[in-house]
Amino acid sequence: MTAAFDVLIVGAGPVGLCAGALLARAGHHGPALRVGLLHSATAAVDGRVLAVSRASEKILDAAGAWPDIAPHAWAYERMRVWYQGVAPDGEGALQFDAAEVGEPNLGYIIETHRITTALMESFVQAGGELIEGELQDANTATGAPDRVRVQSSAGELTAQLLVGADGARSAVRTAFGIATRTGSYEQTAIVARLTPERSHQNTAWQRFVEGGTLALLPLADGSVSIVWSLREAQARALLAATSAHFEAQLLEHSDAVLGALRLAGPRLAFPLHRLTAERYITQRCALVGDAAHVVHPLAGQGVNLGLLDAAALAHLCLQARASGEHLGAQRTLRAYERWRKGENQLMEFLIDALNRVLAQGVGPVAAVARRALGITNRSALLKRLFIGYALGQAPDLTAWESDPAWPRR
Repeated sequence: MTAAFDVLIVGAGPVGLCAGALLARAGHHGPALRVGLLHSATAAVDGRVLAVSRASEKILDAAGAWPDIAPHAWAYERMRVWYQGVAPDGEGALQFDAAEVGEPNLGYIIETHRITTALMESFVQAGGELIEGELQDANTATGAPDRVRVQSSAGELTAQLLVGADGARSAVRTAFGIATRTGSYEQTAIVARLTPERSHQNTAWQRFVEGGTLALLPLADGSVSIVWSLREAQARALLAATSAHFEAQLLEHSDAVLGALRLAGPRLAFPLHRLTAERYITQRCALVGDAAHVVHPLAGQGVNLGLLDAAALAHLCLQARASGEHLGAQRTLRAYERWRKGENQLMEFLIDALNRVLAQGVGPVAAVARRALGITNRSALLKRLFIGYALGQAPDLTAWESDPAWPRR
């Protein structure tokens, strides 16, 4: 096949599908864009969950997916962050409550497959075209420098703008020779679903433990999903351990905050690494989500940063179309890179600092950082700032909302 698109997206994860749905729905405010999405065969459901912020909720709603996601989204109202040697409800712990800032909740815990399914349906309903195949090569089209030519296992495709949303091992990034800075955290995340002895209280719990962090995320049926980041050797031992031994270790490391925790599904493991693309853009091409940046999961910000990428790029593309500019114009792409790269690198720096100092740090610096949790907890101003940023309410993160052409229900 040979097909020409206004925008071609590679990758059918939440970020790529969201970018596609936002752009395809732009036809409600002018001539429809022809948006294609190249994806490989559907991956197996792995049971992971995502923490979705208020900004991400708005983006998913603009993409037309939130009505189908909402019945499966579990709102959490509180967050407790503490470290070994401090009680989760003690003075040294950090406690966030939505009621403190007049919000109904702090965000949602949602199974990943619920989000991707809803976004794919919204994308197709808006006129987006799904193309099953693998990217083989991509370059600026010879004889047509205003388009990108993509060779795929499904045939040749061209577009004004190519969007790489194909994850940390991005074939789009590789095809355009965009270098990355990478590194291993020398940690593995264990993900599993468990049934707690006591109610999770609509609270997201996170404890800094030796060598990593343990998060217990509340789910609608009363169970919790854990994300337990540990040193690689510790993770291997726990993955090989019996269920009884794993549960006993989990009880100890969770400070028994929810009582005994019983496995309700398999244990999954994901090696943790960081990645930053040196450029987010090249001629007629932009990277979003994990193709551009991968951060540690301890703050639950990975998909939220990616959805903000999708929203920013869609916002700028709609502006370009409204002013009669080419969708892949360098001015548009440079504006996208300036907007999102700084925000993402700041978040990467903060998350890495938390991981190094609070999760793995020792000595006086770590001691001071841990005391800072209690200081922050006693400052209403600092807590409001933290909550506002976690909700995605910082002005730079929500500028796309002011676009009159932004897709709205």
